[in-house]
Amino acid sequence: MEIRCTSPQDFWELLHCLKMRSKYAILLVFVVGLVIIEKENNFISRVSDKLKQSPQAEANGTEASLAPAENGSLASLQELDAAFSQLKSRLRNVTLQVAGEGDPGPRRHVLLMATTRTGSSFVGEFFNQQGSIFYLFEPLWHIERTVTFEPGGANAVGSALVYRDVLKQLLLCDLYILESFISPAPEGHLTPFMFRRGSSRSLCEEPVCTPGAKKVFEKYHCKNRRCGPLNITLAAEACRRKQHVALKTVRIRQLEFLQPLVEDPRLDVRIIQLVRDPRAVLASRMVAFSGKYETWKKWVSEGEAPLREEEVQRLRGNCESIRLSAELGLRRPGWLRGRYMLVRYEDVARAPLQKAEEMYRFAGLPLTPQVEEWIGKNTQAPRDGSGVYSTRKNSSEQFEKWRFSIPFKLAQVVQDACAPAMRLFGYKLASSPAALANRSFSLLEEAQPSWVT
Repeated sequence: MEIRCTSPQDFWELLHCLKMRSKYAILLVFVVGLVIIEKENNFISRVSDKLKQSPQAEANGTEASLAPAENGSLASLQELDAAFSQLKSRLRNVTLQVAGEGDPGPRRHVLLMATTRTGSSFVGEFFNQQGSIFYLFEPLWHIERTVTFEPGGANAVGSALVYRDVLKQLLLCDLYILESFISPAPEGHLTPFMFRRGSSRSLCEEPVCTPGAKKVFEKYHCKNRRCGPLNITLAAEACRRKQHVALKTVRIRQLEFLQPLVEDPRLDVRIIQLVRDPRAVLASRMVAFSGKYETWKKWVSEGEAPLREEEVQRLRGNCESIRLSAELGLRRPGWLRGRYMLVRYEDVARAPLQKAEEMYRFAGLPLTPQVEEWIGKNTQAPRDGSGVYSTRKNSSEQFEKWRFSIPFKLAQVVQDACAPAMRLFGYKLASSPAALANRSFSLLEEAQPSWVT
């Protein structure tokens, strides 16, 4: 039977074609080759043993005449034996690769769990830059925009369950689940409204990146190339072809709701919870989401009326949800053992490559040179080159910049509301304006080894 393959455009497509269409034929060829080589090795070993067992108590003349021949034969046979062993090893490696048994470990599903303005976009790029990972940036944004839940009580539980169920399907590469939430609804599985598509390399690579369509407005487009509307079918196929899946979200805070995902036999989930000093988070949010913090800014500038209690309660509630999730993870329940890691943004900013290696090791993934190169280029940006939403930062100088811009009275409100969480994560309280702005006074305790479970 004739087997036809489309001419591949590069080596990886060729390998994929061979793997999918000719796997068994190639396996048969290599198995036969291995059998032949094994027989040759056995023959060489038998001849070598016989030569080594040649009589040593011969007459002097005979012994002298045989010695050079014996040594030469042994040397030649040893070289042949080494060459055959090397060829045998290479054939076996290629056979395993074609058979799919040489893949770099099992399929992993990495969830980066954070809140807004904690550096999650920056840390997410550590996984976005790895070529074997299908990475999605905030796909749950569409659910939050479509399904409205009131905060607290049963509604909060309902939103968490919806997020969790959508997340499960996305980790299984069922991207069609998003079609019920994307607005306007996709037509023929095509949409130009996939939130922050350009933040996912997998959605901007071939074959997902289709030719651009004229007169089609793309609200969220790829950064470095022109692509047509996102074909969700092609995106789902690309997800299945990638070796691993990673997703970052700031919309899941209750770790306990993720237990069904971790226990799903179809998934191998590793959860990385990213936290940041809540004083820095508030300072960053007041810049990024200025309109939502008018009350805070007015209180800081005028200071006549106290902050509204609901504002402080919201801050306290955010810190408590983060703390409770972290405490659950650090207790190491059976379902989370070996699947939870707590990471502080400040530690990533101070030593990005080291923390990337730790996160990859925890996830059971290989850290590639492409990731290392990206980290090198994007953590040494000029001091004035870091925008509000930029993932390119001079990280070692940026992570404590907030200390010199936030009013001390604002820092005090955060410390009062978030003290339990700050103590858990090793953030020191500032007792005075001088202590807050003192560069020699570190507000960060050493990270704990127990944060990786």
